Amino acid sequence: MNNGFMRDREFCLALLKEYTKSDSLVKHAYAVETCVRSYAEKFGEDVEYWGNIALLHDFDYEMFPTAEEHPYKGNEILAEKGFDDDFRKAIMSHADYTHIPRETKLTKTLFACDELAGFITAVAYVRPSKSIDEVEVKSVIKKMKDKAFARAVNREDIIKGAAELGVELNEHIGLCINAMKKNKELLGL
Repeated sequence: MNNGFMRDREFCLALLKEYTKSDSLVKHAYAVETCVRSYAEKFGEDVEYWGNIALLHDFDYEMFPTAEEHPYKGNEILAEKGFDDDFRKAIMSHADYTHIPRETKLTKTLFACDELAGFITAVAYVRPSKSIDEVEVKSVIKKMKDKAFARAVNREDIIKGAAELGVELNEHIGLCINAMKKNKELLGL
């Protein structure tokens, strides 16, 4: 079976948009994709494959938002469409409650970038210009300490993600900010 579609961003983007109508959720997918692709480049990995996993990690969330359904329903949909076990396992592992271990650089990277990308976006939105250009590592760290700010974002997951990846937290935040700056038009930042 030809699995080239797993490296085809347009195919994966069409799938994302078929299931996700919310602009903010699509932009979240783009932000996580941007960060994960940057790590794939850094690690010398398959940028398209890694990026598409990140692009689709929450594609089922809008239709199936509960812990009983997400990412399980998405896993079923991807299996029906012929996505391989590694692709689907990476997506499954981004949610701690699935109890799928994160044993590869890819799975650790996806987990590490998911919450952080959303948090960096929130920090950018409170800047006067609402631009990622004004976001610095120190401002992200400062906002992480403010429990009232973006309270839905799990700070422990951000910290745990960097630790699992074996990257110092400030370095991890910096890499993601820089990646998002390079893609700021697509991200609306």
